[in-house]
Amino acid sequence: MLTTPPLLAPLLAALRFLTVLPIRRGAEFDGLHFQAGLFFFPLIGLGIGGVALMVAALLGWILPPSLTALTGMVVLAAISGCLHLDGLADSADGMLSSRARAEKLVIMRDSRTGAMGVIAIVIILLGKYAALSTAPPAQLGVLLLLMPLAGRCAIVLTMAQLPYARPEGGLGTLFYSPDTRQAALLAAALWLVVVIVVVPLAGLGLPALLATLVVPAGTVLLFAAWCRRSLGGATGDTLGAVCELSELMAAVALTVGS
Repeated sequence: MLTTPPLLAPLLAALRFLTVLPIRRGAEFDGLHFQAGLFFFPLIGLGIGGVALMVAALLGWILPPSLTALTGMVVLAAISGCLHLDGLADSADGMLSSRARAEKLVIMRDSRTGAMGVIAIVIILLGKYAALSTAPPAQLGVLLLLMPLAGRCAIVLTMAQLPYARPEGGLGTLFYSPDTRQAALLAAALWLVVVIVVVPLAGLGLPALLATLVVPAGTVLLFAAWCRRSLGGATGDTLGAVCELSELMAAVALTVGS
């Protein structure tokens, strides 16, 4: 029987969790590799961005900018199976309710989506479309490349700041480990390097560079503080929410900064 190389197994486990790619090899052993898989979240985000960039580059020859932007959004959501949008909706339903902490966590576990969740999804998607559709064609690909990287880095950085909020555990605990902060440092380093390299290559100046570095980081810090105050920590839903928020704010920062 074929065995999966030790370094590849965590990567495949993270890929299966974060994407809908039909990768089956070694799936039965994913539980052993989820914690190490956290280190690959940013790289997977970068890979998702690369796919969206290539799709936009190909369709940009035949579609107007607005439809190319929409297609890029669809690619980003489809590759992840709308996993993070679902977490955003659940987080909005719970955290925007005027309930006690325990009741908020119960609301977030409800499979039904309430008004707050629908509104949050609409605002996020409209915000992404506004940023992408108004970006010059030369910068659209950069936005699509950086957005999913920002989102997956945000997940790791938030996990490093917050304990898991549910005493009974949950899906998000699969990736928590004593090495979470080390993974966060590597995620922050990758984000810094990619932004410093890619933004100038796109012809953008220092304001865009600084905005792209500062705004998503501020988003992560503020949202983590809200999670701590509202829920006492993070959940799988809030990690999905911070991914979506960071994608949006990275797009907004780069668009406004340019």
